[in-house]
Amino acid sequence: MKAIHVFIGFILIALVQVFVPAQMIWQQEDVLKSGNVYRFKTMPIDPTDPFRGKYITLNYEMNSFAIADTSFVYGDKVRVYIDNDDKGFAKAVVLSKRPLEINKDYVVAKVTGNYKEVISFELPFDRFYMEESKAKDAEMAYTKINRDSLKENVYAEVYVKEGQSVLKDVIIDGIPIQEYVEE
Repeated sequence: MKAIHVFIGFILIALVQVFVPAQMIWQQEDVLKSGNVYRFKTMPIDPTDPFRGKYITLNYEMNSFAIADTSFVYGDKVRVYIDNDDKGFAKAVVLSKRPLEINKDYVVAKVTGNYKEVISFELPFDRFYMEESKAKDAEMAYTKINRDSLKENVYAEVYVKEGQSVLKDVIIDGIPIQEYVEE
């Protein structure tokens, strides 16, 4: 009798271990298939940290919002409602701690500062993982082009749906970064 309980427990744990990652993958795929795509302008990054792994660290031009509200404090989770500007890049239109009844996509960000009626925040898609052999070259290319040219030439392509966001690609001069590095 006791062995059957152990066996059932084992099966349940195995199912949970399969279900949780599968659900996470399904959610990401759903955002990519049915979410809205936004282009986020990037900014130059700090030098590479060899201990952080094989990815490109991204900083975004859209990292703050002017609002006269002192209740936002470091670490708060906020909804950054977004729209496209006249050049097709993402811009923040409203910042809120609670859901709003407006017809706009939003990303959940973390408040990093509140100074002189400007709320600074960190977007959740600040790392772009790549094949190990290309990551360093990609980061060097990204940094160089971001410092040397117009910011319209370098942006992140992010899909957004119901607060979920998936960073699909980093684009340099109209070319996905992995292809850019190979040229």
